[in-house]
Amino acid sequence: MDLGIRGKTALVCAASKGLGKACAMSLAREGVDVTIVARTAGPLEATAEEIRQATGVNVKAVAVDITSPEGRAAALEACPNPDILVNNAGGPPPGDFRDWEREHWIKAIDANMLTPIELIKATVDGMIERRFGRIINITSGAVKAPIDILGLSNGARAGLTGFVAGIARNTVRHNVTINGLLPGPFDTDRLQGTLAAVSKKTGRPLEEVRDERIATNPAGRFGYPEEFGEACAFLCGQHAGFITGQNILLDGGAFPGTL
Repeated sequence: MDLGIRGKTALVCAASKGLGKACAMSLAREGVDVTIVARTAGPLEATAEEIRQATGVNVKAVAVDITSPEGRAAALEACPNPDILVNNAGGPPPGDFRDWEREHWIKAIDANMLTPIELIKATVDGMIERRFGRIINITSGAVKAPIDILGLSNGARAGLTGFVAGIARNTVRHNVTINGLLPGPFDTDRLQGTLAAVSKKTGRPLEEVRDERIATNPAGRFGYPEEFGEACAFLCGQHAGFITGQNILLDGGAFPGTL
């Protein structure tokens, strides 16, 4: 399927690896010029070159902390009028809520709620003016099924989800959609960190924790980042203009509900 977005521009956050990288690669394969952002220059530039070699599109790499005002300014200077915005940031660490102080909550909210809102604020009016825009917020399956040791992430991402539910109904008439992609257990560094935390907390071997987690998933495996990237690309395409304000769960069937 031709998604009809060749020649568009995209700003993809936290894209040096994992799900952000997969989204950038899938968009680039559709002919979208991408600006990718992450904190560490070396891995980011390596990813940029990998995408260039695989797709031939223009790729800019901006090594900044997107959760800071300075980082957002630098990213938007490199990609001032994106047609597509993929919000993504590393989640806060797992732990026990009894150990978290106010500064832990503020850091989580800044990264996983306020940073996406600031980027939406900076780009959505231009999208409305051009009569095309696609905004994807990568959040977490924990928005629907909270995970106890990820309380900081649960709270911040749920706040973003509630905010987006309001504005997504106002932008769609201008062909600007805003949706959430909620990853379940994808085989990324983030998942490995979570499994390691469970292993440490319970005193069980990491492989045992990993195998048990896989066994509980109806798909019998973890997700592949490439699958996530292709879902993102579709939602960014011309054919997805009637989908907005939705939170689409990619979890191999792990969530047991009907809605």
